[in-house]
Amino acid sequence: MAEKTLLRHLDIPDFHKLDVYAAHGGYETARRVLTTMKPEEVVDQVKASNLRGRGGAGFGTGMKWGFLPKDTQKPIYLCCNADESEPGTFKDRAIIEWNTHILLEGILISSYAIKSHTAYIYIRGEFVFGAQRLEEEIAAAYAKGILGKNIFGTGYDLDVYVHRGAGAYICGEETGLIESLEGKRAYPRIKPPFPAVYGLFGCPTIVNNVETLACVPMIMQNGAAWFKAIGPESGPGPKVYCVSGHVEKPGLYELPMGVTLRSILYDHAGGIRGGKKLKAVMPGGSSFPILTADEIDVAMDFDSMRKINAFLGSAGIVVMDEDTCMVKALEIIDRFYHLESCGQCSPCREGTGWLHKLLSRLEQGDGKPEDIDLMDRICTNMMGNTVCVLADAAAMPTQSFLGKFRDEFVAHITEGGCPMKKRHAHGAESRQAA
Repeated sequence: MAEKTLLRHLDIPDFHKLDVYAAHGGYETARRVLTTMKPEEVVDQVKASNLRGRGGAGFGTGMKWGFLPKDTQKPIYLCCNADESEPGTFKDRAIIEWNTHILLEGILISSYAIKSHTAYIYIRGEFVFGAQRLEEEIAAAYAKGILGKNIFGTGYDLDVYVHRGAGAYICGEETGLIESLEGKRAYPRIKPPFPAVYGLFGCPTIVNNVETLACVPMIMQNGAAWFKAIGPESGPGPKVYCVSGHVEKPGLYELPMGVTLRSILYDHAGGIRGGKKLKAVMPGGSSFPILTADEIDVAMDFDSMRKINAFLGSAGIVVMDEDTCMVKALEIIDRFYHLESCGQCSPCREGTGWLHKLLSRLEQGDGKPEDIDLMDRICTNMMGNTVCVLADAAAMPTQSFLGKFRDEFVAHITEGGCPMKKRHAHGAESRQAA
């Protein structure tokens, strides 16, 4: 798949502008869909494509749309999840800021498919530039009759609103997002009922990720068979992989779903920075298990990752070289989840804080031999015992780090702190003495 679609802006200057997007065929697919197809036909096409959500869960998009109640008298809402809070993930931000109209066209087609006349883009509060760009381009689309009343003369109406969040990780969870959008504290809801039945303002609601919605125009333009031919049939399509950390060329890479992690790191991201050895990789963002250097010959798709007890997640690939202290890396991760816990559930509120406290103690050289097994038990008690999966997001990487790099945790106890830090300090003293 040589031609870029989601990252098309890299080859076309000012692609975020409506006139440039339109000059390259933008909104022609939406026009054809609205003027020649029934909403049910669009849903069937997306189902046939096997498009799976790009926000982390990987649930079938067309299947989710199909959960909406038939012939409901309530309004139906579409919510675009642009919160993108997962550490290591920055794909949605790029689409919002530089390929703005592929998202808006995806929202238009998707809203038509689910018979919604109101769509909200819930964007992370820190994405000030992205929110401004969305507002500007939405206004341009209204001015051209692409949004608003009687779109393309079909009688179909759609209003799109941008709603800025306050910068909370939990708003990336769909029911937390809905609560925040309603003006309340973002406490995730117990499910069922699911948002498709009881969502925003008590009405049927679909929540889809930015990248997911951006795939919809491609599917409707080229057909479900084209989309299914890119990568594994069970979860196909182009995918934007986010690569950060100790690589020569960090950045975004649009590749077919199912490319191997090794290929992403060495063929595209230039290998490990400074010619050092690879130590570990977080393949799906910070909330999932970590992989060691000998586990990177795995296809980066939903099902292949699950087979090795890992997750594709949001494809936020964080690379760590041989000089990385795994205890310190985990302490940073668990500090983040401790700060971001909404506090609704005791296992998460207390468990994340407890994990961070124990890891800080290890880093400071005050760890106890029983701390490692204690952390593992805390994780076991956290997982599956809360309303949402934030507790799991802290517990899964913690147990993975403990299992795969246990020797480093033990060394922090037996040597009274980080051996790596001590070696670096000793080396610096030696160089100064010389």
